[in-house]
Parts: sequence; structure tokens; C-alpha cells
Amino acid sequence: MIHRGIATFGLDYGTCPRWLFERMVKLGRHILEVIVQEYGPDEFIKRIADPVWFQSLGTVLAFDWNASGLTTILTASLKEALRGKEQEFGLFICGGKGKTSRKTPEEIQHWAGILSLPEQQTNNLVYNSRMAAKVDSALVQDGFQIYHHCLFFSRSGAWAVVQQGMNIQNQTARRYHWYSEKITDLVCEPHSAIVSQRLSPTLDLTSRQSAQTRKISTELVQGGFNCLMKDIQIIRKYSCSLSKMVSFSPADNQRFTLLHLENKEFRLHPVLTEDFYKSTYLEKILSKVCQIKPANYEQLLAQEGVGPKTMRALALVAEVIYGAKPSYEDPARYSFAHGGKDSTPYPVDRKTYDSTIQFLQRVVIKSKVPWYEKNKMLSRLKVAV
Repeated sequence: MIHRGIATFGLDYGTCPRWLFERMVKLGRHILEVIVQEYGPDEFIKRIADPVWFQSLGTVLAFDWNASGLTTILTASLKEALRGKEQEFGLFICGGKGKTSRKTPEEIQHWAGILSLPEQQTNNLVYNSRMAAKVDSALVQDGFQIYHHCLFFSRSGAWAVVQQGMNIQNQTARRYHWYSEKITDLVCEPHSAIVSQRLSPTLDLTSRQSAQTRKISTELVQGGFNCLMKDIQIIRKYSCSLSKMVSFSPADNQRFTLLHLENKEFRLHPVLTEDFYKSTYLEKILSKVCQIKPANYEQLLAQEGVGPKTMRALALVAEVIYGAKPSYEDPARYSFAHGGKDSTPYPVDRKTYDSTIQFLQRVVIKSKVPWYEKNKMLSRLKVAV
């Protein structure tokens, strides 16, 4: 079973032709209507959080299978398809690409006011949206910069986040999926599924293998700024004189520090020298969070100003001084294939394979579009899955 969700694609440039976008909006509206009528809005939220289904839907609506633009154009076309029908369908889409992504909290508040949602439910939606973005930028440090963020939610409170990051150097994009019903801990393996090639190295602070790192990082800031700085000064002293700078990862172009302390060699760790040794901003943020004394790792990450540099620095101290090794494995596990006859990347899951095809086939056949359009969509579905 696939448990987590990241997808990698070639990075596209240019814009979507107007005729194609309008066609996707039209077809998307029909598909949304069938799904809501037949299965309810919560089923759509569940489906959109599945990266394979999401990718299949984008392909059925006439976009390229492996294009990074599928994410941004599909979410934009669905948002447009819902315009004026949000309350009728019980579905709401907030955010989008670039500057639009930063309007997500504002758009959530807008719909909350119209729907008279309880304040707690509204605050939870805003918080979960913000934390999803923070986790995928600060805790899953894979070299991808988040540039697209979209929150889908239903009137009943089910929600999903679909966001995408880009890696300019290797010209790829990666998509991250979140689903409310699958999440038990926002900072420990919270994604809904994973379908991507692995990249190396990656500092994955959400991994269960990084549990001790998360625990010690929290204890470090709870222990006070002076104690934390003593540990940092030890690392600075020894690593500045004995470290070797290594050009290591073409995937994210980060330099890694090989640390030697008390005649022990520590593994490569993704903390840039300019981040750790010369950053007064880092010390300012650490001083701030040490005063706040967050109760847990999630609260630590949630603090304003805390980002990837802060979490990397704390992970370095936890590893070098206290021996808590985080995970350096990319959380991505599988490609988009349902499986292979030779069990690569894993045995064919016929049930999942058939259900993906059958669900979208039923939706397309029941949609109110001309038969020639249905035939095109069904044809593309066969290619997609």
C-alpha cells in the first residue's frame, strides 16, 4: 500500500493555451458534478489527495501526463469550474500558484464567513494549510522550493492540500499531497501517498527514523539559549578547523560539511557554512524560540521565522553532540506505475489498478458531455493508467 505522496515531473515553462484551459474548465465542471452527485464532496477530497488519481484526472482533462504544469493548470481549472457553484457542490478551493498561494488563508476566511463556519474549524483549516507548507519546505529538505499551494475542503471539514515545488538546477518539479483523514501527526510522515523517483541526499525530518532528532531538537530549545549556544560553539570550533567542504548533490546543489570531533568522523550533514557559522539571524531566531519554549516539535516549527535553516541547525546539534541521526533518505518510494510484471517497483496491485480505471470511467460516462468528448477522455484514461 502506498502511504505517502510526492510526485516528480519535468519542469515546464510557458503558459497554457486559453482554448485548452477553457476546455479543462468545462469538462472539469461536468466531472465535479457527477462525483458530488454520486459520491458526495468528501469523496472528491479523498480522491484529489491521491496523486495517481489526481494525475489521471489531469490527463483525462487533456493535459500531458508527465508535465509539471498539470498540477497548476488542473487546480486552477477546477477552481474556475467551481466558481459560482461552491455552495451547491459543498466544495471549496483556496490558493494556487505563486502569489495566489499566499492568499490561501484569506480565501479560507472568506468562505468561512459565507458558510458561518465555527471559528475553531476555520482556524484549523488556516493552521493546517500553513503547516503543510512549512513541513514541505523546512522538514522535507529535498531541494525543491514550494511555489504552488492549494487547499481543498468540504463543508463537513474534510480537507486536502496539493502543493508543488521546483528544482531549477535539475529542471524537475515535485508534488506533495496531504489528506486530513490520513494524518495523525503533522510532523511525522503526514503525507497521503508517494509516487516519485528518489533523490539523494535528502534530510527528512518527518521520517519515523528522525523521531529522536525531533525530540532532542525540542529539548534543546526548551533548555535555554545559553545551553544551546554552548553546543553550537563546540561544533563551530572543531568543524571550522577540521571540516572538509564537499560538493555532494547535483540534485539540490548543497554543500555538506564533514565534521570531525574528538577523533570521530560524523556523516555529511546539510548545513551550509554561511548558515551555521556566520548567521546572526539564526541566533536571533534560536533566542526567540528558546524564550517561548515550545512544548513539542510541531509548536517549534509553527513559530514565526522558523524555517529550513533553523531546523537543519538543530538537527546538526542533535546528531553531532547527542548522536541522534536523522533520516537522509528521500521519502519518495514509487513511480506512477501501479506495479510491474517483474514486481518492479512492486507487484501489480490489480485491485487498485482496476478501481482507478473503473471510477474515472463511470464518472466520464455519466458526465453531460458529447460522446466524441467522452471517447477522447476514455482514450486518454487508458494511456494514463
